[in-house]
Amino acid sequence: MKKTPIEVFGEWVSMGKDEGMEKNHEESVENMVSFATKDLTNFSFIDAGCGNGWVVRSVASLPNCIQATGIDGALKMIQKAKKLDLKNNYICNDLLFWKPKNKVDLVHSMEVFYYLKEPQKLIQHVFSNWLKEGARLIIGLDFYSENISSHSWPEECGISIMSLFSESEWKTFFLKVGFKKVSSWHSGTKKNWAGTLIITGIK
Repeated sequence: MKKTPIEVFGEWVSMGKDEGMEKNHEESVENMVSFATKDLTNFSFIDAGCGNGWVVRSVASLPNCIQATGIDGALKMIQKAKKLDLKNNYICNDLLFWKPKNKVDLVHSMEVFYYLKEPQKLIQHVFSNWLKEGARLIIGLDFYSENISSHSWPEECGISIMSLFSESEWKTFFLKVGFKKVSSWHSGTKKNWAGTLIITGIK
Protein backbone atom coordinates (compact mmCIF):
# COMPACT_ATOMS: atom_id res chain seq x y z
CA MET A 1 0.00 0.00 0.00
CA LYS A 2 1.34 3.39 -0.98
CA LYS A 3 2.11 5.97 1.70
CA THR A 4 1.80 9.74 1.81
CA PRO A 5 4.96 11.77 1.15
CA ILE A 6 5.05 12.86 4.80
CA GLU A 7 4.92 9.24 5.99
CA VAL A 8 7.72 8.23 3.62
CA PHE A 9 10.00 11.13 4.55
CA GLY A 10 9.43 10.51 8.23
CA GLU A 11 10.67 6.96 7.70
CA TRP A 12 13.66 8.22 5.70
CA VAL A 13 14.94 10.11 8.76
CA SER A 14 15.02 6.90 10.77
CA MET A 15 16.94 5.23 7.93
CA GLY A 16 19.36 8.13 7.45
CA LYS A 17 18.18 8.65 3.88
CA ASP A 18 17.68 12.37 4.52
CA GLU A 19 21.47 12.77 4.39
CA GLY A 20 21.51 11.21 0.93
CA MET A 21 18.96 13.78 -0.20
CA GLU A 22 21.39 16.52 0.78
CA LYS A 23 24.24 14.93 -1.16
CA ASN A 24 22.12 14.27 -4.27
CA HIS A 25 20.59 17.74 -4.40
CA GLU A 26 23.55 19.84 -3.31
CA GLU A 27 24.68 20.89 -6.80
CA SER A 28 21.20 22.00 -7.91
CA VAL A 29 20.50 23.83 -4.66
CA GLU A 30 23.80 25.70 -4.86
CA ASN A 31 22.83 26.76 -8.37
CA MET A 32 19.43 27.98 -7.17
CA VAL A 33 20.67 29.77 -4.07
CA SER A 34 23.55 31.53 -5.82
CA PHE A 35 21.17 32.76 -8.54
CA ALA A 36 18.46 33.86 -6.12
CA THR A 37 20.71 35.65 -3.61
CA LYS A 38 23.23 37.33 -5.92
CA ASP A 39 21.49 40.74 -5.83
CA LEU A 40 19.99 40.56 -2.34
CA THR A 41 21.06 42.56 0.68
CA ASN A 42 19.80 41.75 4.18
CA PHE A 43 17.23 39.19 3.10
CA SER A 44 14.83 36.89 4.94
CA PHE A 45 14.42 33.31 3.75
CA ILE A 46 12.02 30.36 3.96
CA ASP A 47 12.79 26.82 2.79
CA ALA A 48 9.50 25.06 1.96
CA GLY A 49 9.85 21.35 2.69
CA CYS A 50 13.13 21.85 4.52
CA GLY A 51 13.77 18.24 5.53
CA ASN A 52 16.59 18.09 8.08
CA GLY A 53 17.35 21.79 7.59
CA TRP A 54 20.49 21.51 5.47
CA VAL A 55 19.49 24.31 3.08
CA VAL A 56 18.41 26.57 5.94
CA ARG A 57 21.79 26.07 7.64
CA SER A 58 23.62 26.81 4.40
CA VAL A 59 21.66 29.96 3.53
CA ALA A 60 21.74 31.22 7.14
CA SER A 61 25.55 31.18 6.95
CA LEU A 62 25.50 33.80 4.18
CA PRO A 63 26.50 37.20 5.59
CA ASN A 64 23.49 39.00 4.08
CA CYS A 65 20.86 36.55 5.42
CA ILE A 66 19.12 38.12 8.42
CA GLN A 67 16.55 35.38 9.09
CA ALA A 68 16.13 31.78 7.90
CA THR A 69 13.14 29.52 8.52
CA GLY A 70 12.43 25.93 7.51
CA ILE A 71 8.99 24.38 7.34
CA ASP A 72 8.16 20.72 6.74
CA GLY A 73 5.18 18.44 7.27
CA ALA A 74 7.29 15.53 8.56
CA LEU A 75 7.73 15.83 12.33
CA LYS A 76 10.83 13.61 12.41
CA MET A 77 12.53 15.85 9.84
CA ILE A 78 11.81 18.95 11.93
CA GLN A 79 12.97 17.23 15.11
CA LYS A 80 16.27 16.36 13.43
CA ALA A 81 16.62 19.89 12.02
CA LYS A 82 16.17 21.39 15.49
CA LYS A 83 18.69 18.98 16.96
CA LEU A 84 21.28 19.93 14.33
CA ASP A 85 20.63 23.67 14.43
CA LEU A 86 19.77 25.69 17.52
CA LYS A 87 20.01 29.09 15.82
CA ASN A 88 17.36 29.07 13.10
CA ASN A 89 13.60 28.56 13.05
CA TYR A 90 11.97 25.21 12.20
CA ILE A 91 8.24 24.61 12.01
CA CYS A 92 6.24 21.42 11.51
CA ASN A 93 3.09 22.33 9.66
CA ASP A 94 1.11 21.87 6.44
CA LEU A 95 2.66 24.05 3.71
CA LEU A 96 -0.77 24.74 2.20
CA PHE A 97 -2.16 26.34 5.36
CA TRP A 98 0.77 27.77 7.32
CA LYS A 99 1.51 31.50 7.05
CA PRO A 100 4.65 33.24 8.34
CA LYS A 101 4.19 36.12 10.79
CA ASN A 102 6.21 38.32 8.46
CA LYS A 103 6.51 37.97 4.70
CA VAL A 104 9.99 37.27 3.34
CA ASP A 105 12.33 38.18 0.49
CA LEU A 106 13.07 34.67 -0.79
CA VAL A 107 11.26 31.33 -0.71
CA HIS A 108 13.17 28.26 -1.90
CA SER A 109 11.98 24.69 -2.33
CA MET A 110 13.73 21.59 -3.61
CA GLU A 111 11.81 18.44 -4.59
CA VAL A 112 8.56 19.34 -2.82
CA PHE A 113 5.85 20.93 -4.97
CA TYR A 114 5.02 17.84 -7.02
CA TYR A 115 4.04 15.97 -3.86
CA LEU A 116 0.73 17.85 -3.95
CA LYS A 117 -2.25 16.91 -6.09
CA GLU A 118 -2.65 20.55 -7.08
CA PRO A 119 0.73 22.26 -6.69
CA GLN A 120 -0.67 25.46 -8.19
CA LYS A 121 -2.56 25.96 -4.91
CA LEU A 122 0.72 26.04 -2.99
CA ILE A 123 2.26 28.39 -5.56
CA GLN A 124 -0.72 30.72 -5.06
CA HIS A 125 -0.48 30.42 -1.26
CA VAL A 126 3.22 31.27 -1.25
CA PHE A 127 2.63 34.17 -3.64
CA SER A 128 -0.21 35.63 -1.56
CA ASN A 129 0.90 34.89 2.00
CA TRP A 130 4.66 34.31 2.19
CA LEU A 131 6.31 36.77 -0.20
CA LYS A 132 6.84 40.52 0.03
CA GLU A 133 6.30 42.62 -3.08
CA GLY A 134 9.37 42.15 -5.29
CA ALA A 135 10.30 38.91 -3.55
CA ARG A 136 11.25 35.66 -5.30
CA LEU A 137 10.06 32.07 -5.31
CA ILE A 138 12.50 29.52 -6.71
CA ILE A 139 11.81 25.78 -6.86
CA GLY A 140 13.73 22.72 -8.06
CA LEU A 141 12.06 19.58 -9.44
CA ASP A 142 13.54 16.27 -10.59
CA PHE A 143 10.15 14.65 -11.28
CA TYR A 144 8.71 16.22 -14.44
CA SER A 145 7.54 15.11 -17.88
CA GLU A 146 10.77 15.76 -19.79
CA ASN A 147 12.88 13.81 -17.26
CA ILE A 148 11.89 10.32 -18.41
CA SER A 149 14.15 8.57 -15.87
CA SER A 150 12.02 9.91 -13.03
CA HIS A 151 8.68 8.55 -14.22
CA SER A 152 9.05 5.27 -12.31
CA TRP A 153 9.53 6.96 -8.94
CA PRO A 154 5.93 6.79 -7.64
CA GLU A 155 6.02 2.97 -7.87
CA GLU A 156 9.64 2.62 -6.73
CA CYS A 157 9.16 4.88 -3.70
CA GLY A 158 5.63 3.72 -2.90
CA ILE A 159 4.37 7.29 -2.65
CA SER A 160 0.67 7.97 -3.18
CA ILE A 161 0.86 11.53 -4.52
CA MET A 162 3.33 12.61 -7.21
CA SER A 163 2.00 15.01 -9.82
CA LEU A 164 3.72 14.88 -13.21
CA PHE A 165 3.77 18.09 -15.24
CA SER A 166 5.91 19.48 -18.06
CA GLU A 167 8.28 22.44 -17.85
CA SER A 168 5.80 24.66 -19.69
CA GLU A 169 2.97 23.63 -17.36
CA TRP A 170 5.03 24.54 -14.29
CA LYS A 171 5.87 27.94 -15.79
CA THR A 172 2.18 28.48 -16.54
CA PHE A 173 1.34 27.82 -12.86
CA PHE A 174 3.73 30.64 -11.89
CA LEU A 175 2.37 33.02 -14.51
CA LYS A 176 -1.30 32.36 -13.66
CA VAL A 177 -0.90 33.38 -10.01
CA GLY A 178 0.80 36.62 -11.02
CA PHE A 179 4.55 36.01 -10.94
CA LYS A 180 6.63 38.25 -13.21
CA LYS A 181 9.99 37.53 -14.87
CA VAL A 182 9.25 33.79 -14.82
CA SER A 183 12.18 31.74 -16.12
CA SER A 184 13.39 28.14 -16.07
CA TRP A 185 16.57 26.19 -16.70
CA HIS A 186 18.13 22.80 -15.98
CA SER A 187 20.94 21.99 -13.55
CA GLY A 188 23.04 18.81 -13.54
CA THR A 189 21.96 17.46 -16.93
CA LYS A 190 23.74 14.27 -18.03
CA LYS A 191 23.10 11.17 -20.10
CA ASN A 192 19.61 9.75 -19.45
CA TRP A 193 18.96 12.50 -16.92
CA ALA A 194 17.37 15.82 -17.92
CA GLY A 195 18.63 17.45 -14.72
CA THR A 196 16.85 19.43 -12.04
CA LEU A 197 14.19 21.68 -13.50
CA ILE A 198 14.49 25.08 -11.82
CA ILE A 199 11.64 27.58 -12.07
CA THR A 200 11.58 31.06 -10.58
CA GLY A 201 9.54 34.23 -10.59
CA ILE A 202 9.21 37.61 -8.87
CA LYS A 203 6.08 38.83 -7.08
